[in-house]
Amino acid sequence: MDTADRLIESTRELLWERGYVGTSPKAILQRAGAGQGSMYHHFSGKSDLALAAVRRTVEQMRMTADALLSAPGTALERITGYLRRERDVLRGCPVGRLTMDPDIIASPELRAPLDELFDWLRRRLAEVVAEGQSRGEFNAALDPAATAATIAATLQGGYVLARAADSVRPFEQAVTGVLALLASANH
Repeated sequence: MDTADRLIESTRELLWERGYVGTSPKAILQRAGAGQGSMYHHFSGKSDLALAAVRRTVEQMRMTADALLSAPGTALERITGYLRRERDVLRGCPVGRLTMDPDIIASPELRAPLDELFDWLRRRLAEVVAEGQSRGEFNAALDPAATAATIAATLQGGYVLARAADSVRPFEQAVTGVLALLASANH
């Protein structure tokens, strides 16, 4: 990994752990094992580096979700694979965490990749639901867009409930509940 990549990865981790304000250039440089001038050699400043880190986090989340939602199997199996994938629930969603950061949300430039990811995710989930409907797996009365929004909201809300309880149980219950609702929508 070159210095720029180490800086981006360090910033990604720190944003997830500490938020924007708590992610100081000094902490980034220390975690990256980089010299003092390297951040400004590769990036115009903290916000430029944060944007690169947010974009990389979004890109990785999108690739992971797309791989699972494009896997072989029924629509319900693919959605199940996405919702039940291995994740550190108590640490929270790295993208969801960024949406809770007031400094990131206050910046249209930093917020835009997050909105784009969630918009893409809802569209992709709606496509999978519609595919399931066309194959007779789900009732035709389901609204794919509303169902996709429900799935995404359940996932993000599950993280919040789990973190508040300091237990993965609420997350698992939320996922189990939304999957049961989808299964009951079988035609």
